[in-house]
Amino acid sequence: MGAVVVDPGPSTLALARDQVLDRASLHLANALLGNPDSAGGLEILLGGLRLRFVTASALAITGAEGVVKLNGSELPFNKAVRVSPGAVLEFGPALFGIRYYLAVQGGIEPQAEPLRAGGTLTFGRPHAHNIPAENHALRRALDPERPVVARVERGPQAQNYDAGTWLRLTSEPWILSPESDRVGARLVGRPLEPAGVAGAAGLAGATVPATTPAPQSQPLLSGSVLLPPSGFPVIALAGHPPTSKSPVIAVVRDEDLDLLGQARPGQMVHLLG
Repeated sequence: MGAVVVDPGPSTLALARDQVLDRASLHLANALLGNPDSAGGLEILLGGLRLRFVTASALAITGAEGVVKLNGSELPFNKAVRVSPGAVLEFGPALFGIRYYLAVQGGIEPQAEPLRAGGTLTFGRPHAHNIPAENHALRRALDPERPVVARVERGPQAQNYDAGTWLRLTSEPWILSPESDRVGARLVGRPLEPAGVAGAAGLAGATVPATTPAPQSQPLLSGSVLLPPSGFPVIALAGHPPTSKSPVIAVVRDEDLDLLGQARPGQMVHLLG
C-alpha cells in the first residue's frame, strides 16, 4: 500500500499515460521523479482530493494550478518533493486549468473505477537507476480568461463539405460546452451545415444537390473533430469510444490536444486550419 484516500474530491482517476487528457503534464510529473514514461498517475478534476501517505515516498504535481498543501504547508508545482509516512496531501480548487496531475516515485497503479473515500493507492518500486534530469520544459496552466488555440488539419470526410464550412470551422470562435467530459470536448456557437446542404456544381455550372454519404461506423482517434447532425463540433478526447458514425471533418494536431484537456467550460476555443 502507498496511500489512503481520505476524500476523492469531485473526480479523481488513477490512469495510465495514454488515458489522461493532458499527457504532457503527467509526463513531466513522472520525469521529475525519474519514473519511466509509461508510469501511471492521478488525474484530479478541479481539486478536493485528500490523501494520507502510509509509506514514505516522493511526489510531483503538475497541470492545473491552485493551492496544494502537504501537512498544512503549501507545495510548489513542477518540482519533486519528499513525503514521510502519515503525511496528508490536500488539493484546493484549481484556479488555472482544470485538471491536476500527481505522480509518485515508482508510479501509481491504474484503476478501473474513480477513487473512493477509504480506498487505497498502490505505488510501484522506484527505479534506482533512473536519475531525474536537472532541466525539464516546465508547463504553465491555462489562463481561463484566454482562448485555447488548437491547430487542425483536414479530416477524412472534409471533402464532403464546401469551402465555407471549413472556413467557418477554422475562423469563427467556439465555446467549450459544460456538457464536455473525458469523452469529448463539445463546442457550441453558430452551428455548421450538414454535408451536402450547400450543393455541388453541375456540368453546366448549375447547382445540384450534393449526395450525402450514408453514415458508416469508422475507427475513432483522439483529436478527431466530429460533426454530428446538430452542427456543433465535438473533439474526441482520451475517453472516446473506439468507433463513431459521425463524420470527421478535421483532426487536432497531437501536440495541441493536451490543451483541450485543461480548458474550462465556457472558455473560448479557436480551431486554426
